[in-house]
Amino acid sequence: MRDVAIVAFAQSAHRRRTDELSEVDLLMPVLHEVLGATGLRANEIGFTCSGSADYLAGRAFSFTMALDGVGAHPPISESHVEMDGAWALYEAWVKIRTGEADTALVYSYGKSSPGRVRDVLTRQLDPYYLAPLWPDSVALAALQARALIDAGDTDEGALAEVAARNRTAATGNPHAQLTGDVPPGDHLVHPLRTGDCPPIGDGAAAVVLAAGDTARALCARPAWIRGIDHRIEAHSLGVRDLTDSPSTRLAAERAGAFDRPVDTAELHAPFTSQEVVLRKALGLGDEVRVNPSGGALAANPIMAAGLIRLGEAAARIHRGESDRALAHATSGPCLQQNLVAVLEGESAHA
Repeated sequence: MRDVAIVAFAQSAHRRRTDELSEVDLLMPVLHEVLGATGLRANEIGFTCSGSADYLAGRAFSFTMALDGVGAHPPISESHVEMDGAWALYEAWVKIRTGEADTALVYSYGKSSPGRVRDVLTRQLDPYYLAPLWPDSVALAALQARALIDAGDTDEGALAEVAARNRTAATGNPHAQLTGDVPPGDHLVHPLRTGDCPPIGDGAAAVVLAAGDTARALCARPAWIRGIDHRIEAHSLGVRDLTDSPSTRLAAERAGAFDRPVDTAELHAPFTSQEVVLRKALGLGDEVRVNPSGGALAANPIMAAGLIRLGEAAARIHRGESDRALAHATSGPCLQQNLVAVLEGESAHA
């Protein structure tokens, strides 16, 4: 098994609407940027993997159209996951670890603007008992927030502080969609206010992975993936404790997150209440800088926001601003599926 690192990361500017752009138009600049950072050409990439959702596009196999932005001829080794791009990164990591490739291009994208995201995401629910009731994503997040408040883990004021901190941090992120002093707003679904919820927007992201000495040749300070794992909760919300995330805790344990302290954490928490759950599950104290990019509360392109958390954590290591970082991605209602990765700079490994 070989060491694997993230050697480059790029993302689009995240916007509320990109009606004038197709998925390929959204992806092309990002792919050019991430490959340009390494000096690699598309035909020099050993494996390509993407993450997206046909439900957002409203048509089957929509991801095949995005391959126009990659270039599928001459024939390439390619795969796709109907998940956030963080899970595509996991597949590419396995491919490199097992020696089937030396480099990998991972990309993901989401155009949420054409439809009503709150309704689209109901298709993730149990199709027999829950989905027919059409509880939308905000209503389910509000259930989780109410459970946290009732348990004494937070209150509306504390949730507003989470939102303010993330969006203040996002002022230094040129790609963020929502930054600065954003008012809490009115209740959208009690107890969540508009300020507790993520912006709806379109965006794309990409990373390049490489093994061993190849990574060192491509990047001055690679972000080595020291551990990565993903776990899933029960599908039925009624059998879960919404104030906790044992799957996140287990994934973090298996990824080695608790072996040594981390200095940075990029958490995929689209709702303020979810950051409360994740901080508790991961044991993150005030000494850890959480979401210096602004997180998903600043930009939440569905199917790309999780990959962006890995990319943002890696970018801080590339710049020397972090030595050991944790990155988290989620999918499904109320933190149903969770992926955790631990990234380190070369000096931290030595």
